[in-house]
Amino acid sequence: MENKSKNKSDYLVQGTILVVASFVARVIGMVYRIPLTNILGDTGTGYYSTANEIYSIILMISSFSMPLAVSKLVSERLSAGEKKNAYRVFLCSMRFSAILGAVMALATFLLAGVITKYLMSVEYASYALRVLAPAIFIFAIVGVFRGFFQGHGTMVPTAVSQVIEQIVNAVVSVVCAALFMSIGASHGDELLASAYGAAGGTSGTVVSVAVALAFLAFLFAAYRKTLKRQLRRDYTRRREADIDIYKAIILTIIPVVLSTLVYNVGTIIDQGIFNAVMKAQGMQEGQYTAIYGIYSGKYRVLMNVPLSIASCLAPSVVPSLTAAMTKKNTREASSKVRNTIRYTMILTIPCAVGLASLASPIMRLVFGDSSSLAAGLMQSGALLIVLLALSTLTTGILQGLGLMKEPLIHSGIALVVHLIVLYVMLQLLGLNIYSLIYSNIVFAFIICMLNAFAIHRFLHYRQEILKTFLIPLISSGIMGLVVFGVYQLFNLFAGNAISTVIGILVGAAVYLVLLIKLRGVTETEILGIPKGSFFVRILKKCRLL
Repeated sequence: MENKSKNKSDYLVQGTILVVASFVARVIGMVYRIPLTNILGDTGTGYYSTANEIYSIILMISSFSMPLAVSKLVSERLSAGEKKNAYRVFLCSMRFSAILGAVMALATFLLAGVITKYLMSVEYASYALRVLAPAIFIFAIVGVFRGFFQGHGTMVPTAVSQVIEQIVNAVVSVVCAALFMSIGASHGDELLASAYGAAGGTSGTVVSVAVALAFLAFLFAAYRKTLKRQLRRDYTRRREADIDIYKAIILTIIPVVLSTLVYNVGTIIDQGIFNAVMKAQGMQEGQYTAIYGIYSGKYRVLMNVPLSIASCLAPSVVPSLTAAMTKKNTREASSKVRNTIRYTMILTIPCAVGLASLASPIMRLVFGDSSSLAAGLMQSGALLIVLLALSTLTTGILQGLGLMKEPLIHSGIALVVHLIVLYVMLQLLGLNIYSLIYSNIVFAFIICMLNAFAIHRFLHYRQEILKTFLIPLISSGIMGLVVFGVYQLFNLFAGNAISTVIGILVGAAVYLVLLIKLRGVTETEILGIPKGSFFVRILKKCRLL
């Protein structure tokens, strides 16, 4: 983990490692949600999702920004050759996170009933939220370890810990959900049984984060001897005072927390407004909770798989951009921004088109849900995948460039417009749950535009259009038509599961061929990714290169 000079694509290699690991983790998460959703039902899934969304917002306030902040501050000091000060950042961050995480965990446990009853109109979600409270403290510590390793330019510890976390989460969540569900059912109250089941499901989060912490602590202990040797070789005279480091941490995380909070708080506000409007229109809690359960427990679960690409590339590019800007190398920064955005679009556009083309078959395959609502949400919300990926990534880019206020301002503007659009669609147009999708599309689009203007102003560059957007879009459009046709053909005699899998495999092959033939990617670019030479040899044997 020496801070050596890296080739210009190293940040993409590290990003790819994190993307692959996160993709595997998201797939595991999606797979275990199948039995979990079947155990909990739509109402229980609604309670589970409500608790998780509140938990996510609390994490954003308490510790979600720490990996990014720690990696940024550590990277800055390592770029300046100040390894001792980088280590001091780690120690101060650990103390800061432990205290804040403990306070937020205790507050969540004590106020869970108030939050779910009066803010969310879903009183029974309090059981699951209380179970999640300890995870807030544990995650605060995990975030500092991940940020420390990321600041040293390696995403491997974060990547592996995420996969381990999801595997443990999958097993514990399903087992405990079934166990708690049966305990709740013994009371003879259907809603209470669903609430108990949701609480059992969230227990997997607590156990899995604890296991991830143990893994990262083990890695850090193994690296300790090397770290001590590096610190002895650091002859930096400037020793940062703890108070200065705490100030730097606070000044770094406040804009990140606020922008991330504004960016993501829309989810919980959406549910609160949706529940309140549906309740005012005479719908029962169980009914609107079930509808929201389909949206959050099925549509959003599938949507989050391709979104993992952007959520991983954003933190991987931040230390790299920070190092470039520390050296005032705007040309290098522009190149990294351009390549990262292009890479994200090449991967997310076909995912969105594929999910829209096979919305109903995939919903039946993954969740056993043949309802028109589940498929309709996926088809209507496919565009949101691309826009959220781009807005998430560009927000991370702005933070890596040191523009901390801009994401907050942009998210605030977008949130205000989003809430106005949501209210109009719910109250005046009567679009029900579809209002959440359409208003979020508006939200993400506004952020994308504002972020793009800010990046252009700062770096004086424009994103290349043809290879970034047009070629992936054309290739994905043709792929979508082929996928739909292949599915319809095989579904005549092979059934939904086989037809869907064949359609996905054929679609991936068609997209790859079109992307290469239309010169969306070059041999040099493929060589720049992990195992690139292996892929090039295969493509040459297939005469695609």
